[in-house]
Amino acid sequence: MSSAAELHLLYKTANAPIMPFPFPHFFVQDVFPADFYEQLQQNLPDPEALLPIEQARAVRGYKERFVLELRGQFLGRIPEDRRGFWQDLSNWLVDGKFRQIMLVKFGQHLQQRFQNTPNVEFEDEAMLVEDITNYALGPHTDSPRKVITFLFYLPKDRSQSHLGTSIYVPRDPQFRCQGGPHYPKEHFERVTTMPFTPNSLFCFFKTDNSFHGVEPVSDPDCRRWLLLFDIYLKRGPGAAQMTQWRARVSS
Repeated sequence: MSSAAELHLLYKTANAPIMPFPFPHFFVQDVFPADFYEQLQQNLPDPEALLPIEQARAVRGYKERFVLELRGQFLGRIPEDRRGFWQDLSNWLVDGKFRQIMLVKFGQHLQQRFQNTPNVEFEDEAMLVEDITNYALGPHTDSPRKVITFLFYLPKDRSQSHLGTSIYVPRDPQFRCQGGPHYPKEHFERVTTMPFTPNSLFCFFKTDNSFHGVEPVSDPDCRRWLLLFDIYLKRGPGAAQMTQWRARVSS
């Protein structure tokens, strides 16, 4: 099943057209085969298996977000009867063909971003995410290390379609951000909100104007499930490369 699901994912994403405005992105429905998505729903872990993001990552202020990395000892938090599904998915998603094909797909944008940076290397990670009532995310462009983000939406039905990720443009058309801060919404216009529908994917390329966020989740007793897959600039030598790139951009 994993090979069939991987092939289906590659077909749907590799052939999806990239929309350029206001930053490169695409949205795909039915990104996994229907039977695989049904399996995925059946194997979602109990929320207690996830960790508060403040405990899992060095971030503060998001007590309504819980995460579980799909690697190593973190997978041990999932009961054995469900663990195999996520281990299998991680085996073919992380550090596999998907990353390579997506890097080719966004090759033009990679060239523009890293044209003066030799020997750039990348790494990736996958994690399950659950957001609960009152979660919100102000407009931001993501970490400077981020390269491409994939948000696999995992609701069980279409009742949460209004809870997708929003795209914003700053009211000041010259405003840019290399990454980090989250900004007040009053300084931005919301362009659109991706529908948070079953088995769909929102993907975007990180730029200095890739402003996105999540409108406040006001639904009572809400559980907003995602599979987050990110491609990063590799740590180590890559971190020095990024420092050099940021210096050139800001000079």
